Amino acid sequence: MILNHKVFGSSNNKIIILHGLLGSLDNWVTVAKNLASHGFEIILIDQRNHGKSFHADQFDYETMSEDLKNFLDEKKIQKVSLIGHSMGGKTIMNFILNYPSYANKVIVVDILPKAYDNDYEKIFNAFSKMLGKNDFVTDINKDEFMSSIDDIKIKPLQKNKRYVLTQIKNDEPINSIAVAFLKLHLISYRSFKPNTLNLEGLFQTLRNIAWTNKGPICVEEIEPFYLDDNDDLPLQVYSIDKFPPLLNYMAPSGVRVADGSRVRLGAYLASGTTVMHEGFVNFNAGTLGPAMIEGRISAGVVVGEHSDLGGGSSTMGTLSGGNNVKISVGKRCLLGANSGLGIPLGDDCIIEAGLYLTSGSKVSIVDEDKIVKASELSGKSNLVFRRNSLTGQVEAVPNKKSVKLNEELHKN
Repeated sequence: MILNHKVFGSSNNKIIILHGLLGSLDNWVTVAKNLASHGFEIILIDQRNHGKSFHADQFDYETMSEDLKNFLDEKKIQKVSLIGHSMGGKTIMNFILNYPSYANKVIVVDILPKAYDNDYEKIFNAFSKMLGKNDFVTDINKDEFMSSIDDIKIKPLQKNKRYVLTQIKNDEPINSIAVAFLKLHLISYRSFKPNTLNLEGLFQTLRNIAWTNKGPICVEEIEPFYLDDNDDLPLQVYSIDKFPPLLNYMAPSGVRVADGSRVRLGAYLASGTTVMHEGFVNFNAGTLGPAMIEGRISAGVVVGEHSDLGGGSSTMGTLSGGNNVKISVGKRCLLGANSGLGIPLGDDCIIEAGLYLTSGSKVSIVDEDKIVKASELSGKSNLVFRRNSLTGQVEAVPNKKSVKLNEELHKN
């Protein structure tokens, strides 16, 4: 298998740089760009068990120097200068002893050809307790980890469970289940608001899981649990979905949720939010302040503080139906029972019960005696949208009322 790598510049003067232990090629990008600007071709490599290169049980300098030779042969590079930092330096020292004809010039950074005390023993001891045999962790910042390692409390896990440490360095499209769940957690922990993290690739990465009273179970492996007569706790399957209920993983402060199955992990619930039995909050969506939710908040939709979504009301999301506009509800708004919203709504607006306002709805602006598409009123504040009971025409009139939530209901 060939090591993951990145190339900067193009030249016959080639330099390969190998990173240190628990590092990756990303550590050297700035240096690579600078050297490339001086006429060199810089090749950064992720060593095995690091970065995006393959992972294997065999992990020693002899093997890593062989990896480097295989890489050079694959790329038909016969002569190259080598820079190695820390562990990468030892890999290069071993390499030039075994294959001296490949090396043009060699720079070894921050390490000598001698045995060192194992400064990482505490880290690896923690990893061995927290991770299974086939797990791996990369790109851990040594100083940050060492400063907190003594405070880590290792809780024993059942045999079918494990800890997974995940780090996001750049907000790139999702390419692993661990990163997908970390990003969903970050939104639900209120570290990031909806629509601020890159969730591209989320649906392709996640798979359907049976969420049960015995924990998450792969759908393909669930049949034996139905047939287990020796278990005193009968199996209950709450859902088969890509997303678990948020409350399975956390209980956001200051929030009341009447039915936990109707709020997905990845929902953002601000303090003071009440989600009633018929309310629903999708991932990457939620409330930005105290709110009463008895309707549906679709993916990508945010609801401003002190707004009220009435029973059966709905907001149009961006996952289906070809809608590319991010829908939002402003502050102090009211969506009446069974109403619908397909445009961004400004502050202090009301949609009357039963009215579904799409971007293409023809709206009569009563004060101006003209008809426009609802999309032309996107983000406008202080409007009441209603249907004329005689003509059926959708109308927009100035809002002279103020929506106020019951403070007692929202002291959660």
